[in-house]
Amino acid sequence: MLSEDLSHRDRQDRRPGVPEPATLVPAAGKSGSSESEPGESKSAASGKVGAQRHAHPVRALLALLTALLAIVAVECVVFNAPFWRTLGASTDTNAVHNTLGPGLKRTDDGMLTVTDPTKAYLELTADGTSPYLRIDTTDESTIKQVRKQAEAESRANGDKEASKPLTTIHVRADVIAKPDPSTSGGTSDDADSAGGTTSGTTSSATGDTSATGSTAGTGNAQTTPTTTIGRSRSLNPAAERSHYVKAPGAGTVRLWIQEKRGALVPVTDARANVRVPFTVSWARVTTMAVILLLIALWRPGSRLWRIRFDPASVRQRLAFAGLMAIPVIAIGASIVWQLVYASPLAFHIAGGYTYDYDQYGHVADAIIAGHPWLDLEVPDRLAATADPYDVPTRLQLLKDGVSPIYWDYVYYNGHWYSYFGALPAFLLFVPYRLLTGNMLPTAAAEQFLILLFVIFFSMLVLRVVRRVMPHTSLAAASLITVSSLLGSQAGYLIYRTNFYQVPFAASLALTSLGLWFWVGADTSSRPMLSIDRWQAGDAKPLSLPRLAAGALCIAANFGCRPTFTLTALLAFPLFWPQIRAVLAGLRSRSISPAKALRAPLAVIIPAIVVVAPLMMWNKVRFGSPFNFGNAYQFSVSDMTRFTQPLADMPATIWYYLFLPLRFVSHFPWLEVSPAPMPVWGYYEVMVGALFTATPLMLLALALPFLRGLEMHGMRPWLMSCLMLAGVLIVFDSYVGGLGWRYSADFGWLTALASIPGILWLVNGREPDRSTLAGANDAASGDGISRVTPWRWLMRWVVALLTIAMLAVAVLSCFVPARDDALIMNNPTLWHQVQAWFTLL
Repeated sequence: MLSEDLSHRDRQDRRPGVPEPATLVPAAGKSGSSESEPGESKSAASGKVGAQRHAHPVRALLALLTALLAIVAVECVVFNAPFWRTLGASTDTNAVHNTLGPGLKRTDDGMLTVTDPTKAYLELTADGTSPYLRIDTTDESTIKQVRKQAEAESRANGDKEASKPLTTIHVRADVIAKPDPSTSGGTSDDADSAGGTTSGTTSSATGDTSATGSTAGTGNAQTTPTTTIGRSRSLNPAAERSHYVKAPGAGTVRLWIQEKRGALVPVTDARANVRVPFTVSWARVTTMAVILLLIALWRPGSRLWRIRFDPASVRQRLAFAGLMAIPVIAIGASIVWQLVYASPLAFHIAGGYTYDYDQYGHVADAIIAGHPWLDLEVPDRLAATADPYDVPTRLQLLKDGVSPIYWDYVYYNGHWYSYFGALPAFLLFVPYRLLTGNMLPTAAAEQFLILLFVIFFSMLVLRVVRRVMPHTSLAAASLITVSSLLGSQAGYLIYRTNFYQVPFAASLALTSLGLWFWVGADTSSRPMLSIDRWQAGDAKPLSLPRLAAGALCIAANFGCRPTFTLTALLAFPLFWPQIRAVLAGLRSRSISPAKALRAPLAVIIPAIVVVAPLMMWNKVRFGSPFNFGNAYQFSVSDMTRFTQPLADMPATIWYYLFLPLRFVSHFPWLEVSPAPMPVWGYYEVMVGALFTATPLMLLALALPFLRGLEMHGMRPWLMSCLMLAGVLIVFDSYVGGLGWRYSADFGWLTALASIPGILWLVNGREPDRSTLAGANDAASGDGISRVTPWRWLMRWVVALLTIAMLAVAVLSCFVPARDDALIMNNPTLWHQVQAWFTLL
């Protein structure tokens, strides 16, 4: 069995005589020391220790200086290589404006309109002194003015689509090299007159190409122009570094505008023979510094591996608060921006649905107005339709110009509703509307909730780590916290901020806080009041306020994401010793029924207080306490009849867990992975799956086999987390199909179940004595802490995998084909980051 193999591995790690590559400082609370050689005096040993202590700051300073020099070198030499390459550029230009191909037309404001995509190019001459072009774009004020004019024209014509200046412009630079007459038997004109043609190789999937000419007629190969087909790439007018495009070689350059007919392109001209300016990107410098800092903190030789994780430590609590200040400041700044600058998110194009992303704001307005339906217009023809849920019927209404028909809203008995849990509207949107008179931006609410989740889930993970292995290190605890946040899909939820994510973020925050209360409920700390504690038999006493607070939070999921209410089942394995003691006490009559009911009532009463009003809200709207209105939404199918095909379930479950990452050779080096289904079904494209994008989560599957690992009573609860995750995967696959956001239903549970496996991997089994786990896998007789080669390697593996998982989470935000693609929502930022790499 695997559990026996794990125990055997640990016994091998612990046996005396195993060679150790490095020595670690003893556990926190013990002074550092070094082994004395035989015959060495005590004073000599003390002097040796003092010299080693003095050497530590010197080594740290040298490491810091080395890291700074490395960052400076990479920034100034590697990322600014285009600057050094173009120092000798001539900067010559042969005309004020480029020659336009017949597929382009210049507008009065200096922009270009595509009239024929097959002939849409600008032509200019390069002398070969610079391998780069610079594309000049229209000034920002002109672009804004033209965009406003297009929006006004669209409104005046019944929301018909109007051409606006593009924010992302796709181009390709081809270089037609001049022939060298001195090496040929003819001339260029001879080749042309003989019917010579210009041709070249087509671009590869990665865009890296070289081309060779071909000759027709009597001309020599050397007299025929050769065309180098460039790589397709994009630029943004506001991202200046993205205006530079690779075009190596001398000759005629054709810059192709790869946009559809009628596109309005804010490009004026292109310039060859340019010098690329020297730039320092502080965002890039910060990114490199963060990567080096994480490696320094998590490397096996780091001091964090020698400091015991102690939640009671004031220093460590302050350090945790300081670390949480990072997301508070980062996400808080985004929230403030949303509150100041965000505008209503409603979109409509003639003949299509109306997309209104302020569902929660409309729910809040309905609550304030005192009715359950939304104050949104219902077209008369829609109200008169016998079966509005029939998709062909709705499409005909749209074709006939009936509007507004709201996408993903519930239509029921002549009113619009929202099928999302209403609790976030009650707690956030209603107070904000009453206090400010404005609608709370959905993105601000979602980011606030996900910030709470990051804080509360980190607290929960650290509490579970402490319970599973009390004598672990700060390094192990921090690695597990970061990997668990990534496995919980926190990165996805931080990135996507529309109303679909609000119930997920709210439930994740509430559930994390609720379980934090429950996991800490069996406490022996002194209560504020004696009635706050409840004990049955010899089981650990429970804090009734923590039981009640946890139940209140978990029951509140009924008004957010109802599937999270299933986490209430985790109370049974968590409090099973107390439940068993109560049942035994009732049988033996050593516990009165009144005392036995105190703890259950502390859970039940808060749950009823929250759930009962939410059930009444559903009954008033749809006639049943358990009907949220999902079946009446306007979506891709008739949801009153649609069910997910059972044939798709095995594939859907596989994709949720093992959809592979798809790597490419260009920025952002990731693409969405195809997920074909046996039967058609709507699904949200994904970059990867739970076990491929966050591979440390695979250690959750090892939990059933870690029977030799002492978990201090947490094993049944963690096994229940793993089983509940499995149930939710099946449930989501059957009810919702494949959706990236649905991974948030079970990712956090899997992350909790992976904690023992990660702890075993980096620490081994916890020692019987109160010393630091993993620091004395092969302790010598005098107690000097040493780490075996196997454990050293595993710490490197876990640290590097965590950094890789973080990189995947960040890069997945830049994948162009994902939903809410950054290249569409913030093209300037996307192109600024892309430009870090495209010119190298």
